[in-house]
Amino acid sequence: MEKLKFQDQEYVIKEVECEGETLTYRAFENIVYVTNPVDEIQKLNIYVAEKYYQGENINGYNIHTAPIFMPNTVGGYKPGPVTYPGQPIFNKDDAIFKGLQHGYVVVSVGIRGRGLKNNVGVAPACVVDYKAAVRYLRYNKESIPGDTEKIISNGTSAGGALSSLLGVTGNHFDYEPYLEKLGAAKASDDIFASSCYCPITNLDHADMAYEWEFEGLNDYFMSRYLPNHQIEKIPGTMNEQQIQMAKELKHLFTDYFEGLHLQYQNHEMSLNDLKEYIKQMIIASANKAIQEGYDLTVYDWITIADKQVVDIDYDAYIRFRTRMKPTPAFDNVKMGTPENELFGTKDTFYQHFTKYSTDHSMVDGQLADNQIIKMMNPMNYIDDQKAKTAQYFRIRHGAIDRDTSLAISAILTIKLRNAGINVDHFYPWDTVHSGDYDLPELFAWIDLICQNQ
Repeated sequence: MEKLKFQDQEYVIKEVECEGETLTYRAFENIVYVTNPVDEIQKLNIYVAEKYYQGENINGYNIHTAPIFMPNTVGGYKPGPVTYPGQPIFNKDDAIFKGLQHGYVVVSVGIRGRGLKNNVGVAPACVVDYKAAVRYLRYNKESIPGDTEKIISNGTSAGGALSSLLGVTGNHFDYEPYLEKLGAAKASDDIFASSCYCPITNLDHADMAYEWEFEGLNDYFMSRYLPNHQIEKIPGTMNEQQIQMAKELKHLFTDYFEGLHLQYQNHEMSLNDLKEYIKQMIIASANKAIQEGYDLTVYDWITIADKQVVDIDYDAYIRFRTRMKPTPAFDNVKMGTPENELFGTKDTFYQHFTKYSTDHSMVDGQLADNQIIKMMNPMNYIDDQKAKTAQYFRIRHGAIDRDTSLAISAILTIKLRNAGINVDHFYPWDTVHSGDYDLPELFAWIDLICQNQ
């Protein structure tokens, strides 16, 4: 695979300023990471602090030992193009600039998504591209800067879901035919760690989880992001059919959850345990907020004693969060959601991905291929011995992020922990659907897990 050989002399030295600080780095850009690309987005950029080429160390790392930080820009399951230092995404800190400054080798990957010409970005293209990029790095491990055994993925929303999928499906044969068709490098695609901000994942059960949390709240407030970074809430009220579907989906979540047989505190986790787990996580988040100077006495659903949150009214907290989406939240019976488009095909723009919405379809929608649905859900691979799972996960879901149920990240966390995986899970206070908002904490976590090896 001569075409996939990394050309270490093809680079440009660049300089960028961010927040008054200047960084000089070496840029290896527009690298096609498969031999048979189907879209021009399938390229990656590799960035390395120029200090490394001068023989210097950064935070204890050198050019050979530096972890490889691999963020994606996917949101809404749309295409995620490559990005570069000085171009922050999601209106947050510049993760690439900060990562380089901290001493990581940063790899930005262009990933296919829904909406591309001829539907070449429908599932499972997004995760296949992410895996192909890892294979490119591993194939060139002798010449690639950084430690290819310390690859850490990072993403937000749908990108967080992709990061979780990359973390649990290492080297699994389900993806092999797609990788082979693209001409991906003959190398492994497992990674060391996965960072997931508000992952919109477990899509085939996300409607159920949403109603387990929000059923009974019939008013909803959809969010629209304005140019000045403000958020406008657009109100709506569910009709009688939607209210009935919410009740049915909530019941179906009970069946799904009980079938997971999650273990928690030396017994099988119940739905009451799940609620208590989320409640305790919110209490921990509230206490951290108090330490950071937040005044939480304004919330009547929070009980504070001696400047510590000791209890919350869980149901009141859910009402405070408010419902964002009418039911079904993801697999709409009229179709038209980003996820319906994700599961489309070359010939069909939208498809259902749950049996419930297919059975209740108002547009005679078809159910996507079961294998494709499986390949987009990380829960299906955590116990699969044919997959190599990342050793570490970091999962963040904002305490006021209503895009998906808090239960989704919770059950992903518990299932990973049941499999012996180290998971850092938290619900940051006063945080909406977003990512890269706590880069110092993220980098401290990366440093800790890398130094533990």
